[in-house]
Amino acid sequence: MPANEAAWEDLQAIFGTTGDTSRCWCQRFRMLPKETWRTEGPEELAARLRDQTACGDRKASATSGLVAYLDGEPVAWCAVAPRADHPRLLRDNRVPWEGRQEDKADATVWAVTCFVTRVGYRRRGISSALARAAADFARDRGARAVEGYPDFVDGGSVGTLAMFADAGFTEVSRPGRRRAVLRIDF
Repeated sequence: MPANEAAWEDLQAIFGTTGDTSRCWCQRFRMLPKETWRTEGPEELAARLRDQTACGDRKASATSGLVAYLDGEPVAWCAVAPRADHPRLLRDNRVPWEGRQEDKADATVWAVTCFVTRVGYRRRGISSALARAAADFARDRGARAVEGYPDFVDGGSVGTLAMFADAGFTEVSRPGRRRAVLRIDF
């Protein structure tokens, strides 16, 4: 479900109180130059996510992701928003730009940047289902394309190549040994 239709407490349950997710709050690609988890702190980053998701505001015109439920329990999060909303993606990084000539600020291209699945619910295909739902969500909100940036080594919070491929994304570039850019053009 779109995050603005979820309760903020549901996202708090997904992100937890320990580990990287409780420090980052899905802000890695949204932070400005010189900002880090340490300089901004988890409280500030959580507040940013809360603003970006508009949790609890069903009438919000925008939200930054999706929340998955299993038997009424909040179990996973997927960040999906216009690529232009992610300052770290727009800078001169290898991912996603190496070998590609494209308008970085094109708001009609969306990005799937983060997956968080609660302990006890992993390895059930929830993130794969969220990747498919993210593509539909972006398309339904006017995106002309959606991209994902999986990590070959461990997938981590950005997802795996297989997960995106299973969701219908096609590889468009491989900027390095660890990462690929996968995309769906609508």
